[in-house]
Amino acid sequence: MATVFLSLGSNLGDRLGYVQQAAGIIGTTNNISIVSTSSFYETEPWQMDSPNWFVNAIVQISTSLSPEELLIVIQRIESQLGREHSGQRPYTDRTIDIDILFYDNKLINTDKLVIPHRFFHRRACMLVPMLEIAQDFVHPLFNKTVAELYDELENPEQVVLYGTRG
Repeated sequence: MATVFLSLGSNLGDRLGYVQQAAGIIGTTNNISIVSTSSFYETEPWQMDSPNWFVNAIVQISTSLSPEELLIVIQRIESQLGREHSGQRPYTDRTIDIDILFYDNKLINTDKLVIPHRFFHRRACMLVPMLEIAQDFVHPLFNKTVAELYDELENPEQVVLYGTRG
């Protein structure tokens, strides 16, 4: 069984509801077991022009699915929850976004799949919830822990526990 970390995020509609629904569907999918889930965080958009903040969480799963099979499952869940892939610029508002951050310590770089997530080390919206559930996980490309990568962030976007932003 592979250890996988997924990032869940939403900045449209019932943001918390979409993230919770995505986690629920993931947890009831064959060949996937949820090991741990972070708290929910509210985060400002990263490199996109939108007034809509995200609700984000990280889910650690155990799975017998290959990375490619997992990607198909994730894309099906995103579609089920109303995600529209417009084919235009990559950062647009969305009901749900599910990214594979890490799949064991595999390095994958194909047209359809890049693991580890190419911007993980630059995004507080991923690092902060990951700190909560796996701060000692070592990034396979940088050979640094999640905690070390967080300490190196130059311009982190704002991240707060959900419901505490005033």
